[in-house]
Amino acid sequence: MTARVLVAGVGNIFLADDSFGPEVIRLLERRPLPGEVRVRDFGIRGLDLAYELLDGYDVAVLVDAAERGRRPGTLFLIEAEVPDPARAAAPPEAHGMDPAKVLALAAHLGDGPLPRVLVLACEPQDRPDPDEDIVPGLSAPVRDAVGRAAEALHRLVPVLLADPAATASLRRPEESAHPSPAGLAAPAAGGAEDR
Repeated sequence: MTARVLVAGVGNIFLADDSFGPEVIRLLERRPLPGEVRVRDFGIRGLDLAYELLDGYDVAVLVDAAERGRRPGTLFLIEAEVPDPARAAAPPEAHGMDPAKVLALAAHLGDGPLPRVLVLACEPQDRPDPDEDIVPGLSAPVRDAVGRAAEALHRLVPVLLADPAATASLRRPEESAHPSPAGLAAPAAGGAEDR
């Protein structure tokens, strides 16, 4: 039996390199993944993504920009820690697209386990000031990473379809070899909530 896999692009298309996830999903429309994989751009609709995560997937791969102190355009894979709903004192906020808060909301809303969550992330170069309204377009290194991310998904997704617990890697020297087991970083103080 084939696993159920969700590939979800997240990010704000009006905030420079934060549009990495939606751009990868747009490229996958021309270079589709296997038909049994659900591929969707969630943009900044965190509530929609939280409910989608409750739909019985074995694995969800979130595609996003994330600052990890690497060279801009570097791809890396993060194994997200799924929150324990029993420890949530109050429901997390329902709006915005902070992946950690979306996972907490999904854990709070659901009555069963969440899927395994991987984040295919790209180190951004241009992150706009939170006071700026619109900063369109990707920086050159992040634009170059969009195609590499689509290629990585074409290698990664068949492995996850065959075995949702498989150890995944990006298999490129300038990118992480194995997923980093880590919780998703909390937003920086004073930073924008909507990613």
